[in-house]
Amino acid sequence: MYFVKTPVILSLFYNNLIWKVNTSKKVIYLTFDDGPDEEVTPKVLDILDEYDAKATFFCLGNNAEKHPGIMERIVKSGHVPGNHSYSHRNGYKTYIGDYIEDVNRCARVFQSELFRPPYGRIRSKQAKILSKDYKIIMWSIIPGDFDRRVTKEKCLSRSIKNSGQGTIIVFHDSQKAKEKVLYALPHYLKHFKDQGYSFETLNSGLFV
Repeated sequence: MYFVKTPVILSLFYNNLIWKVNTSKKVIYLTFDDGPDEEVTPKVLDILDEYDAKATFFCLGNNAEKHPGIMERIVKSGHVPGNHSYSHRNGYKTYIGDYIEDVNRCARVFQSELFRPPYGRIRSKQAKILSKDYKIIMWSIIPGDFDRRVTKEKCLSRSIKNSGQGTIIVFHDSQKAKEKVLYALPHYLKHFKDQGYSFETLNSGLFV
């Protein structure tokens, strides 16, 4: 189960995690999880280039090791990589030491000041330790491009309906999400570009 739009009460209860950017500007923060993927990520980057949109890619260390050229393109294109752990462990099911080591292993592949827990699952003790070195980024909207029960049209409508100023939205540059993300992303970008929105990267300076 997941909430398409993060309930306010959840963001208030876990207030040491970052769910949204408080801004009066028409800015949306695109994020992509689980890449880089040799097929999907380059196509996502092409779409972002077409709409002059910037994004934050929460990459898995084991995928980053396999595809250094794609990681280089992400950075050279003006996007920001974020740590998504090395092997996508569930924080609820992983001992604290093992979980932290998996994050640190990713950090040995590439550096980032941002961390997103896989599945959004992280224990309070894990978060307390990691918050010393990272801004822990969650999301405002997760439209379900990974969900087999969600059509590509539904994924797009969820994305548009729930987005606004300061939204942090999660897509996935992975094989599982391929059909839906490659369909929804250009339509989503066009819709909000036409409304005067820009798409910017996340950075630790936003949360000082």
